[in-house]
Amino acid sequence: MAPARPKIRREAEDRLLDLGIDLVSMDWAGSRNRPVIRLRIERSSRGDAPPGDPPVTVDDCARVSRALESWLDEHDEIPERYVLEVSSPGVERPLTRPQDWERFVGEPVVVQGFGVLAQRSSRLEAELLGLDSEPEPTVRLRLEDGAEVGVPLADIKGAHLLFKWK
Repeated sequence: MAPARPKIRREAEDRLLDLGIDLVSMDWAGSRNRPVIRLRIERSSRGDAPPGDPPVTVDDCARVSRALESWLDEHDEIPERYVLEVSSPGVERPLTRPQDWERFVGEPVVVQGFGVLAQRSSRLEAELLGLDSEPEPTVRLRLEDGAEVGVPLADIKGAHLLFKWK
């Protein structure tokens, strides 16, 4: 039986919040008998500090790993032989939550669609302009040619910040 991933994700998010950590993404890989659970984490926002400031350290990753391992070991839906990987979101941080689309306004992003986006391509590089919630959640982008487009959030397979070397 496959693990109840949304339930496990919610429970992990709650446990991480108690540690002052936000779950950016949870990905599953590996096999059914030996799953690999990959967590990307950042520090929760406190007061005026933006989320992720200061950045996650190796010690934070180790603390999260220790805090979750005993819970995962006891979880009936996760096989005994699993691998847990905990890391920072990195410079090409994934955009996974609605607040990410507002937090990173003005930043260069890559958006990958399930199909063609904005009648252009299935992959767009653009400046993030924000997220409109009505009538449906739509990501606003400024493309490299200056055109501004809206892409329904439901059409987006994945997105991340685009790191540009100087």
